[in-house]
Amino acid sequence: MLINSAIKSEVIELLKQLIETPSISKYEDQTADVLVQFFSKKKMTVNRFKNNIWIESLNKNPKLPTLLLNSHHDTVKPVNDWKRDPFTAIQENEILYGLGSNDAGASLVSLVAVFLHFYAQKNLPFNLIFLAAAEEEISGKNGVEAVLPQLGKIDFGIVGEPTEMQMAVAEKGLIVLDGMADGKAGHAARNEGDNAIYHALQDIEYLKNVGFEKVSEKLGPIKISITQINAGTQHNVVPSECHFVVDVRTTDAYSNQEIFETLNKNTISTLTPRSLRLESSGISTLHPLIQAGKKLGISSFGSATLSDQALMKFPTLKMGPGNSNRSHTADEFILFSEIENGIEIYAQLLSNLISYYQKQIL
Repeated sequence: MLINSAIKSEVIELLKQLIETPSISKYEDQTADVLVQFFSKKKMTVNRFKNNIWIESLNKNPKLPTLLLNSHHDTVKPVNDWKRDPFTAIQENEILYGLGSNDAGASLVSLVAVFLHFYAQKNLPFNLIFLAAAEEEISGKNGVEAVLPQLGKIDFGIVGEPTEMQMAVAEKGLIVLDGMADGKAGHAARNEGDNAIYHALQDIEYLKNVGFEKVSEKLGPIKISITQINAGTQHNVVPSECHFVVDVRTTDAYSNQEIFETLNKNTISTLTPRSLRLESSGISTLHPLIQAGKKLGISSFGSATLSDQALMKFPTLKMGPGNSNRSHTADEFILFSEIENGIEIYAQLLSNLISYYQKQIL
């Protein structure tokens, strides 16, 4: 066991405090305060930009590479069918219930434990930065995207998200498209107008069946879903406009720009991307971080879900305790054993990484 039980107990209490402090995206100021107080009590220099909190390892050396340990402290809004209070940390045997417990509180506090363990260690072959980010759940402009320029050069990172401590070596990107089909209004009882819904249906059928020639080895095919549609003002008026929303999960086989241009030129409707910045991301399986994980027997996979990894322009591994299927669900929970296991695996991963760099120096 690399991390002592006192640190593990301490970060579990921190997780309970975070659960009981509401932190819906854009409103994470109170959990940011909790994190500042936690590290300040340890006499660490705490940095804050908006609601993003970060701390650097004690013996920082500008000549060494820098490893970012990142997770987020914001949550989604609780869904309606919670049977427990989502803002109360409820312990039942070996289960801890509460909003954000799984996504991504367990990853956050596990990385806190590992950072505390290595924080003051001398002769580390890399610098460490721990970052608790805001607005991850909405890919907001005031989260990771805003704070990364404040951190200086980052060489690689671990992004804490629930993956059952398996290594997500790639994740799909995201494009959200607002579609609008044009028609002409007319009376539904007569042969008048040009029904915009029918034009939209043609495009929806195309989007449902479109296939891209290149398929990603790590992430598989691009996935396109129509998730919203709206048209019409009353039953007897042929609608002149039909609006719909397209969710596109992108891969490293094409850039987001290329995917958008392909879809846009093959549809009658006007397609407008909300953003093209959330590209597919990942890390080479030959990277020392991945090799360190393989030595522990950890398997790797490509993730279908999006995280702050999409906004990082350096190699990143997504990995953390918990199960992605529990995220954003009622009665979200984490097992205490998952947290303890996550802490130990993170610590062993960094220990293997230290050994790798020390061998390079020799």
